Amino acid sequence: MTDCLCRFCSTPLSRTFADLGMSPIANAFLSEDQLNRMEPFYPLRAYVCQACFLVQLEDFQAAEHIFNDHYAYFSSYSESWLKHAEQYTEAITARLGLNQDSFVVEIASNDGYLLQYFMRKGIPVLGIEPSGNVANAAKAKGIETLIEFLTTRSAREVVSKRGRADLVLGNNVLAHVPALNDFVEGLKILLS
Repeated sequence: MTDCLCRFCSTPLSRTFADLGMSPIANAFLSEDQLNRMEPFYPLRAYVCQACFLVQLEDFQAAEHIFNDHYAYFSSYSESWLKHAEQYTEAITARLGLNQDSFVVEIASNDGYLLQYFMRKGIPVLGIEPSGNVANAAKAKGIETLIEFLTTRSAREVVSKRGRADLVLGNNVLAHVPALNDFVEGLKILLS
């Protein structure tokens, strides 16, 4: 039994959905000087909220500890993912009639793997990415990127400076959001 609360509705969580034992934090690779020390392991137990049915893990590390300047995953390392991103850009640009007067924002934009294809079409873009090292890789490609989590505050700042977005994207992000309701409210503020 846990004393944590649902990330969506704040109901106390008590129902285990799946218990996979103990695990280190994903992508928390050890440096050479850490190899002779204990690696922290945490319960990898998914709970289901009995009120809203959201399946979720208990937080053991702050999101800022995981998504930082040492984040290990760069989306551009996968050629098949880049090909998918390029094909998606072609399809959604045609479907929505996006052009140089449009505005596309990607949440958790990583190293700019997706936004680069919109930018090549002359479509204004903005990335919002909390991990500094991958965000800086996007900036090196010329992609404007804010190094932070999307919140209602950051969404309002973007809207006041750039206007509302015609398309807001996010791939594999919702499960990693530290403040779920504030994040979703930020999406509502950001999208035209």
